[in-house]
Amino acid sequence: MADKKEAIKLINDKLNNKTFLTYNEIAELTGYHPKYILKLKKEVMNGTAKLEHGNKNRVPANVMSEDEKQKIIALYKKSNVSIRKFCNFYNRRSYSCIYNLLKENGLV
Repeated sequence: MADKKEAIKLINDKLNNKTFLTYNEIAELTGYHPKYILKLKKEVMNGTAKLEHGNKNRVPANVMSEDEKQKIIALYKKSNVSIRKFCNFYNRRSYSCIYNLLKENGLV
């Protein structure tokens, strides 16, 4: 299993001459590819190595607003067509997106 914290610790030890492990051995121990270990080494040397992903706790760019959800629900309630035809009519969101929204609200 790849463990970034362990990899960073071993790379720091290697840079500080506290261990005689090679970067290939560090890659084998941590489960990362040797090229990634070298990339991680550069990040450690620059001080830019992070343990969590940069997009963590961010709202997705294509998230549907509450206003749009209510608009879709209201339009679907007024229509008497199938979901597939309604999706072709609305044409801003995918079929699965609209289907899941309608299913959440008990309209399917």
